Amino acid sequence: MSEGIFMNFSTIGILGGMGPEATRECFDSIIRHTPADLDQEHIPVLVYSNPQIPDRTESILGEGENPLPYLERSARKLEDAGANFLVVPCNTAHYFLGGIRKAVNIEVLNMIEETLSLLKSGARAGLLATKGTIKTGVYEEYSGEGVEIVTPSSRKQAVVMDVIYGKNGIKAGYKNEKLKDELLGVIDSLREKGVNAIIAGCTEIRLVLKDSDLEGVDLLTPIDVIAEKAVRKARRAEEVS
Repeated sequence: MSEGIFMNFSTIGILGGMGPEATRECFDSIIRHTPADLDQEHIPVLVYSNPQIPDRTESILGEGENPLPYLERSARKLEDAGANFLVVPCNTAHYFLGGIRKAVNIEVLNMIEETLSLLKSGARAGLLATKGTIKTGVYEEYSGEGVEIVTPSSRKQAVVMDVIYGKNGIKAGYKNEKLKDELLGVIDSLREKGVNAIIAGCTEIRLVLKDSDLEGVDLLTPIDVIAEKAVRKARRAEEVS
């Protein structure tokens, strides 16, 4: 190892806890996307994982407490701890992104916008997401010209919610072939609607569904997209120093 090695990277802040495994997956993805041969070539990362943040979907549906004050406090904790910018590895929480941004004086990256920027005009993207994310229309809001967001039928959306929130679902700690097969069934129904891309629009989905599980259709995983974006942004500080 070279003596006196010092990399002038920005510090990434992960506003997490929604859920804890998705937070860990985001941190893992940042590590995977960092071109490093030494410990010292990795990027400083601050993680604040607060699983007590009220459920975002329940709030959006009018069935639960507003999570924004909790999100604001988490963002300020990360800023006060020295984060230069933030990522939020929860799709549904992006409904509250404007409020989070107003709470801090540092940049908060938009995971949904970054993901959709990868789609070209003419794309039809099937969205696997919580009922709350779909109701907000945040993916439609940030989709580019000529990009169509296709959502599951009501029956198939119930399957997605059970995979995520069910007592044997991902948030309960289960990650098995049965859950993957149920998601693949929903994807098959979306493919019948002519989609050419699938968006894993809930960060938990990434825990059971991988690129290799699909053929003939692209899988976009926002948690990986934002991790790669964060790495590029953090390393840019070194390039301009």
